[in-house]
Amino acid sequence: MHDVDIFAPLGSLQWIDRSRLKANDYNPNKVTRENLNLLKQSILTNGWTLPIVVRPDMTIIDGFHRWMVSGEEPLITKLSGKVPVVIVKHTDSAGDIYGTVTHNRARGTHLLGPMKAIVQRLLTEGKSVNEIGKQLGMRPEEVFRLSEFSRDDFLSLMTKDVKTYSKAELITKL
Repeated sequence: MHDVDIFAPLGSLQWIDRSRLKANDYNPNKVTRENLNLLKQSILTNGWTLPIVVRPDMTIIDGFHRWMVSGEEPLITKLSGKVPVVIVKHTDSAGDIYGTVTHNRARGTHLLGPMKAIVQRLLTEGKSVNEIGKQLGMRPEEVFRLSEFSRDDFLSLMTKDVKTYSKAELITKL
């Protein structure tokens, strides 16, 4: 293995038309539609924080799912069809594969204990169950399981922002 200029990729940072990029044929990472929606929400909430890593021929090494959601509304319009990329030059295709796998594996997984603490903190800070669910990509029952609140306390949290209820209507078949 040769010495790598660890500054080189960021020196190549540029915004390019997303149509110039292409997927690699070996990515082992699969993402559910729900998590793709969460990724899109993350970009809308935080801005674009991680560039897509590509080979000089514009084949994606890391960032395939960011590239995918960049083609969906409202991102495609907000980004004017552009995505940020950095170019990584490996000496062989194995380096590209190593790059894909290590980028994916290095992101890790979320542990239950810390996620419980995060949800409890957000609820304590007054964040609504709906907001937490939207921002973290969770259904209300997931937020409940992580909250460690009693069922009644959680239901109270779920309805705290509800000011009025609509009147029930009787619908009859004519």
